[in-house]
Amino acid sequence: MRTAMRGCPAVLRAAAAGLGPGRFRERFDFGGRDVAAWFPRHMAKGLRQMRASLRRADCLIEVHDARIPLSGRNPILQEVLGIRPHILVLNKMDLADPSRQPTVLERLKQQRCSHVVFTDCKHDVNVKKIVPLVAKLVDNSPRYHRAESTEYSILVIGVPNVGKSSLINSLRRLHLKKGKATPVGGDPGVTKAVLTRIQVCEKPLMYLVDTPGVLAPKLGDVETGMKLAVCGAIHDHLVGEDIMADYLLYALNRQQQFRYVQRYGLAEACDDIGLVLKHVALAQGRTQKVKVLTGTGNVNMVMLNYPAAAYEFLRDFRAGRLGRVTLD
Repeated sequence: MRTAMRGCPAVLRAAAAGLGPGRFRERFDFGGRDVAAWFPRHMAKGLRQMRASLRRADCLIEVHDARIPLSGRNPILQEVLGIRPHILVLNKMDLADPSRQPTVLERLKQQRCSHVVFTDCKHDVNVKKIVPLVAKLVDNSPRYHRAESTEYSILVIGVPNVGKSSLINSLRRLHLKKGKATPVGGDPGVTKAVLTRIQVCEKPLMYLVDTPGVLAPKLGDVETGMKLAVCGAIHDHLVGEDIMADYLLYALNRQQQFRYVQRYGLAEACDDIGLVLKHVALAQGRTQKVKVLTGTGNVNMVMLNYPAAAYEFLRDFRAGRLGRVTLD
C-alpha cells in the first residue's frame, strides 16, 4: 500500500487528514461469490482457436491492462512461454500509476517476462518500440517450419477490453499511415472471433492476427476477477455494479487515492459506499422519478438512482477521472 499521495492537490491531502488506522477496511468481504459464472461459454471456443493459430505464429504479443499488470493474464501463455518469442504490452499506461512501473517490471521479470512495453494506444505512446522489438526477437529465435518465409506472423492475445484492436490500429497508423482495420469499443467482447491477418508494417513485412479476449476459465480467486471487472474486462452485469463500486472504493482508499472526495463534493474520504454513491448521484444528476401511492392519491417523487451512480463511479475510474491508479 502506498504511504504518500504523490502529486495530489492540498485539498485531497486535507480530505484524508485525521484518518486513523481503523477508518478503512483492511479486507474486502466478497460474500462467497463464485467467479465461475463470470466466464462466458464462448471464451472456451476462443481459447481453442488461439491454440490452433499458434502453429502459424512467429511471435506472441500479449496485451494487458497496465492498471492490473499482474492479475488475470491470458492462460494460454503458460503453455507457450519458451516456445515462441513473447512481448507483454501493458496498455492504458495513461490510466496507471507511473511510480509503480519499476516494481511491476521487477515482479514480471521474476515471472520470466522480460520483454515489456508500456503503451497508450489512443495517443500512440511507445507503440513505435514494438515492431523493432518483434523483428529482433523473431530473428534471434528458431522459426522451424516458417524458416523460409520472409514475412512475420504475429498473434495478438489478451483478456477482453485491454486494447488489442487499438494496438493493431495504432501500429497501422504509425507504419502504414492507414486507418482502422479492426473495430474497437469500450466494452469487453468487441472482437468475436480470430480474424484474418492484418498488415501493420511494410519493412519488415509484418502481419498481426487479432483474437477475441479470453479469460482464464479458473481465475484463481475472487479478487482477481473483481480487479478485471472494475477495469472493464468482464461485463458489469455478470458481477454487479453495486459490489464493483464498493470494491473500487475499498481499493482507492487502500491506495490512498482520494480524488473522489473533491470530484463528488464529500467532506472527507470515507469507507461507506452508500454515502459516496449518494454524492455521486447528486453531483452527476443521477435521479429517477418514482410514483408513490398515498392516502390522498399518487405522488411523484424524485429519488436518487443508486445503480446509475454506481455505474458513473466505475466509468469515472475507467476514464482516469479518479486519478492514475494501479490496482495490483
